[in-house]
Amino acid sequence: MLDEQYPQNPCAANVQNCGEEADMNNNITNSKINILYSRLSRDDELQGPSNSIVNQQQQLQEYAERNGLIPYVHIEDDGYSGTRWDRPGWQKLIEKVEADEVACICIKDGSRLGRDYLRVGLYRELFRDKGVRLIAINDNFDSDKGDDDFTPFREIMAEWYARDTSKKIKSVIQAKGRSGKPISCSPPYGFIKDPENKHRWLVDPEAAAVVKRIFQMTMDGMGVYTICGILAREKVERPSYYLGSRGRGRHKNDYDRELPYAWGSATIGHILRKLEYCGHTVNFRTSSTSFKSKKKKHNPQEEWAIFEHTHKAIISQEVFDTVQKLRETPRRIDTLGEANPLTGLLWCADCQQKLYNHRKAHTDKPTHKKLTDVYCCSTYKLSNSKFSTKCSPHHISTDAARGIILEVIKATVGYVRNHEQEFVERIRESSVVKQGETAKAYQKQIAKNNKRLAEIERIYKSLYEDKALGKIEQAMFDQMVEAYQQERVDLINKNEAMQLELDAFDADSIRADKFIEIANGIVHRHINFDDLTQADLTPAMMHEFIDRVVVHECVWSDGNTGAGGRPRGARTQHVEVYLKYIGQFDVPDMRTPEQVEVDRLAEEKLEAKRAYHREKTRKYNEKKKARLAAAKAIIAQCENVEKSAPYDTIGDSVSAPAPLQAVI
Repeated sequence: MLDEQYPQNPCAANVQNCGEEADMNNNITNSKINILYSRLSRDDELQGPSNSIVNQQQQLQEYAERNGLIPYVHIEDDGYSGTRWDRPGWQKLIEKVEADEVACICIKDGSRLGRDYLRVGLYRELFRDKGVRLIAINDNFDSDKGDDDFTPFREIMAEWYARDTSKKIKSVIQAKGRSGKPISCSPPYGFIKDPENKHRWLVDPEAAAVVKRIFQMTMDGMGVYTICGILAREKVERPSYYLGSRGRGRHKNDYDRELPYAWGSATIGHILRKLEYCGHTVNFRTSSTSFKSKKKKHNPQEEWAIFEHTHKAIISQEVFDTVQKLRETPRRIDTLGEANPLTGLLWCADCQQKLYNHRKAHTDKPTHKKLTDVYCCSTYKLSNSKFSTKCSPHHISTDAARGIILEVIKATVGYVRNHEQEFVERIRESSVVKQGETAKAYQKQIAKNNKRLAEIERIYKSLYEDKALGKIEQAMFDQMVEAYQQERVDLINKNEAMQLELDAFDADSIRADKFIEIANGIVHRHINFDDLTQADLTPAMMHEFIDRVVVHECVWSDGNTGAGGRPRGARTQHVEVYLKYIGQFDVPDMRTPEQVEVDRLAEEKLEAKRAYHREKTRKYNEKKKARLAAAKAIIAQCENVEKSAPYDTIGDSVSAPAPLQAVI
């Protein structure tokens, strides 16, 4: 390329331009080279064609040939800011300098090196140590002619220019972001820019289908690594490759072309956290600490600017919220190679902590059940391992929990399907009752807290006056101020929490409508809804309906009257199921008196059968213990006889006593 552009330079005949590194060992021997370095940022480009890379190279080449700086090579950085030092051309230049291959560096002016006063000074020292001559044409600077007193001022002015430009750009971005327009250079995976309006996003059907599937797989209980494996096996293009191969996105020039299907867990997690898929625009997620640094720091969510419903959504807000809740609870793969979908839904009624899942296959014990799958209170389990038992087990099997959840879902959805208007009225009546019970107490407490806050303000003034008059020491003053300040913060937080709960009552009708929408959706997906079984109860269905399940400690009908204080009798356990949007809902009993009587008789028959089996098992265990005790007594008797027998009978054949044979 350089030969066609500058044919008059015979020494550069085999040297490539446009930022490509020249092979000096093949073309230049036994001599150092001269580097003509040019840099152009986007801001410089706006100032006119005089700053273009071509004009810079032309000016540098004419100067080099006129002053005998031969041989030379062009190195460029096109589109890179002077505040960045990871410029590829600059990195090549520094490598040549450190390898003692450079005699002279020629630039248009000092700002081409960079716009960081301290870093430029360090590189100048490097050039001086390596004996590299530095020439800045427009600044009339040549290091061979000695130091220029104005050079430091030029470099400071270059840095000030960069700082001022950064402030202007930042203010423009701030204004754009606060107006609701997206400030990202390219839309996220799943969207494309509207050709007629660059500030508007349209849904990309192909990528949006992948996004929907990722959210659905997460709803089904799959982890990010499992999702990565599925997408890779099905040869679904990862976002950077998908966008880059189509000339879109931030990585359209540097995406990895060798690994089109190498999905990463970080990529899946990034997609699952994107509020943009709900149709919202989110600005100011990140910010830079300085105009000199291109590293971004993540801002807290309260500093984000979120504008809702600015473009078409790919997923619903309800699905997004459910996925965020699912991802808050780790789902570890157990020895069976899968994670229990109920993890994160079951909570202890006493300590308000999650229940842990314990699942193990008994392949080595044919007489046992093939699988143990139960939940236990995490507080009890952790404290028990530290020999300081707290709380209680709250054991519940996964089958029992799934059965209860299925029963609640079928009963509630069936009632909504057949009595939708009555369902809405019951939700509103429940809200009115709840509001009447709590609103008065909350309002009274808020007024009391506000009165105390006013008293604290008066105390503050009194304390400052006493301190100013010398009536109170500084240490005592600081201690009292800290205590009152903490009380003030606590009162404000309590008032805000109570006010939020009062405001939540007004949204109960909206919650009922959302639950009805979900119920109608599940009925539509499952035509034979009344015949649903536990096998049909998918993780997505559970997390779509259930907010949490509160498990109480079990109760035994006969108390702890067994051996060693073991429980006896029938085991009952209270379980509370809280549904999404509506909380606990008691479905009215729609059975006729005849059906109630039939069910009562069936329950009595079942309980009698259970009691019979419990009594039968108890008698069997007692007989078994009696036989074992008799056997141990006879074995002890035989050992005593053997000890007293003469040693000359050891070789004789001795049989067990008749009583032991009978027991055995």
